Amino acid sequence: TKTISKCYVQVTGMTCASCVANIERNLRREDGIHSILVALMAGKAEVRYNPAVIHPSTIAELIRELGFGATVMENCGEGDGILELVVRGMTCASCVHKIESTLMKTNGILYCSVALATNKAHIKYDPEIIGPRDVIQVIKDLGFSTSLVKKDRSASHLDHKQEIRQWKRSFFVSLVFCIPVMGLMIYMMVMDSQLSDAHAHYNMTSEEMEALHSSMILEYQLLPGMSVMNFLSFLLCIPVQIFGGWHFYIQAYKALKHKTANMDVLVVLATSIAFLYSFVILLVAMAEKAKVNPVTFFDTPPMLFVFISLGRWLEHVAKGKTSEALARLISLQATEATIVTLGPDNILLSEEQVDVELVQRGDIVKVIPGGKFPVDGRVIEGHSMVDESLITGEAMPVTKKPGNTVIAGSINQNGSLLISATHVGADTTLSQIVKLVEEAQTSKAPIQQFADKLSGYFVPCIVAVSVVTLLAWIIIGFVDFEIIEKYFLGYNKSISAAEVIIRFAFQASITVLCIACPCSLGLA
Repeated sequence: TKTISKCYVQVTGMTCASCVANIERNLRREDGIHSILVALMAGKAEVRYNPAVIHPSTIAELIRELGFGATVMENCGEGDGILELVVRGMTCASCVHKIESTLMKTNGILYCSVALATNKAHIKYDPEIIGPRDVIQVIKDLGFSTSLVKKDRSASHLDHKQEIRQWKRSFFVSLVFCIPVMGLMIYMMVMDSQLSDAHAHYNMTSEEMEALHSSMILEYQLLPGMSVMNFLSFLLCIPVQIFGGWHFYIQAYKALKHKTANMDVLVVLATSIAFLYSFVILLVAMAEKAKVNPVTFFDTPPMLFVFISLGRWLEHVAKGKTSEALARLISLQATEATIVTLGPDNILLSEEQVDVELVQRGDIVKVIPGGKFPVDGRVIEGHSMVDESLITGEAMPVTKKPGNTVIAGSINQNGSLLISATHVGADTTLSQIVKLVEEAQTSKAPIQQFADKLSGYFVPCIVAVSVVTLLAWIIIGFVDFEIIEKYFLGYNKSISAAEVIIRFAFQASITVLCIACPCSLGLA
């Protein structure tokens, strides 16, 4: 007997089924090549060859000569089939041992482990030698009943509905409280500019100016040091901080637990510090019974949360669109297959309905008119028209006669066909497409990875910069107090210089944090 080896070749540049046919046809003619099977979506060819005559690198070279890119794949473990079974009727450890030892003796089984507690068996096998039905039969012969672990066919793990709901809620909560805060802010700005105009016109003294300022309704002090403006902003800020920022806090906590810093950490840092600082400043002002209302940052958290939760919401909506398409794709897969046994001259001897996961390579599958093809295969007998629009988008049915390839999930129209399964399970075109889309969803765009990497450095940098700002202003203040007097308007003459300096330094450093937080990088 000649020894036959198997190798996998990664093939690039295939665009359609005719490329596949072209490669298969040309390579079959070559000496030393036994059989070749090309999967279009996976972009790989499985070649069985005689190592005495031909070498894998030569095979790759032959494919390259046809105008495709080809490289030999080193890790050939890809060919192993994996089977998950539920085994009923096991009572003790000896049952487990009996099943495992019998399976391991069976030709073609590479690895087997049975768990008594969960009634599950995990089996690795070589699909060339043995298939899932044979394995199940072996276990049944030992006197145990067994069935496949049912796969979840709905694409529930791709469902973004919950996240969409969560971010939408987060966005609207923030928005509801953000609008009044913004309104108050704009009102203050307008009034301030009018006041400064008045100040310029009428040459008021600063005492009169202050009197006029405090007569404004929003600047009216409910309690000494607590203006209506600040009180309202504070009230509006609390729910946003709790409800709008809830998810950010959770994410940030998780990130910090793993000693990484992502955008969430920055958002949480900026909003919390702005909120806490403003709150403390209010308390201090009330304790001092200050005449001039302190400058607070209560407007920052709501506005930040609005922008960022809007971004997250839109992102999940976009992802959800892809997932919907994927769920539809998955639903196109057939669930059952009719396997037939052929006698001499292709006479039907028997047929049985089995789960599509149990179809093995080389099985003969019968597809009736109106039925779906459960696996990719080659027609052996029969003529029919097949609707392949799910893959090709072509509305016209395609004629199929013996020797043609068929695609899983496409619909047989008028004739009954017998096909020989070539790609089963996770290797079918449809499964490959689903896998590609899933990978595309879970993998990040290179620019996104870059942004994540940057934000890893960005967050500590910003925190460092704001700390430097704080220290710098404190030093400047103690060295030369006039500079601070020039920039820090309306501070109360009654409070000590040191406190003024520290307040101003804090104000500057928080401004740095709050401005850097919704940087375009994070929002994008």
